[in-house]
Amino acid sequence: MPTVPTLPGITSKMIDTPRIKTHVLFSGAEDGTPVLFLHGNASSATYWEEIMLKLPAGFCGIAPDLRGYGDTEDKLIDATRGAGDWVDDILSLMDTLKVEKAHLVGHSMGGTLVFNLVAAAPARVLSGTVVNPGSPYGFGGSKDLDGTPCYEDCAGSGGGVVNPDFPKLMAAGDRSTDNPQASPRVVMNSFYWKPPFVPAREEDLLSSLLTEKVGPDKYPGDLTPSANWPNVAPGKFGPINAISPKYVGDSVKKFIAAQPKPFMLWIRGDSDMIVSDNSFFDLGTLGKLGFVPGWPGETVYPPQPMVGQTRAILQKYGPYEEVVIADAGHTPYVEKPEEFMAAFAKVLK
Repeated sequence: MPTVPTLPGITSKMIDTPRIKTHVLFSGAEDGTPVLFLHGNASSATYWEEIMLKLPAGFCGIAPDLRGYGDTEDKLIDATRGAGDWVDDILSLMDTLKVEKAHLVGHSMGGTLVFNLVAAAPARVLSGTVVNPGSPYGFGGSKDLDGTPCYEDCAGSGGGVVNPDFPKLMAAGDRSTDNPQASPRVVMNSFYWKPPFVPAREEDLLSSLLTEKVGPDKYPGDLTPSANWPNVAPGKFGPINAISPKYVGDSVKKFIAAQPKPFMLWIRGDSDMIVSDNSFFDLGTLGKLGFVPGWPGETVYPPQPMVGQTRAILQKYGPYEEVVIADAGHTPYVEKPEEFMAAFAKVLK
């Protein structure tokens, strides 16, 4: 039985791949065209269930819990490979399921994985849909539209910048609203969607958030002390280090040069406070607003232009469309599923 109950029409299975035992949710026709859904940080495959059930006839929804999340086998993420562990896990899962090609859909960190999968194996991608994706240059620690690191050691990104109370409360299974800055429920309802929206499956989505594997080498991961502001640089383990510009940004050139070039659809909510050009999770933004002391200023460490970086990369890449969903936050497919499906269905056709 999965940790989080599934909706009717969703099947839960453990798939033993050569790399990792992977928990996977399935929907639709087993012999249908595969649509592979990749979740973001502090969530799991659960987040995709409603959309999986809305797939048109003739499609098969496949949503794995990524390494480090959900009910998938607990194995460490080697952050020095960037998204490499996840990319290899996903390709191994596709091989085990005998899926030659799939439509890819990734949310937030999962969007970063879609960019990396197109870079690594473009011939296996029918289309790539990224939903409020992290910048392909990585999360935090970079500036300008070319993703130039603010410092050589990428200080200000990685596991050391996570509020330590958040993973502590996650590990404790906290479901309260007692800590206004770090209670998982408060963070989810404040930032995953645009308040005052609260999803019907709030409890299941919170349970999904709480399945992330927490620990010094897991989430949020380790850190390296730095002489550069804010005095922490990426470590070597865990998801937040893996998506730091120190390790993940190397794939940008491969993505832009990918052949063949599957069509890319970029869907984002207009009110996202996690992935934006002034993200409340970015040290450049928080320093500029005075929340983190010692900010070295706009020239050295501006807010990361996350949306601008993604747009600049897609323009260099080639065939893409940007769809902005009004009055939605970081998770528009939960907030506005009909509008999301209207855009996504065009790609499936």
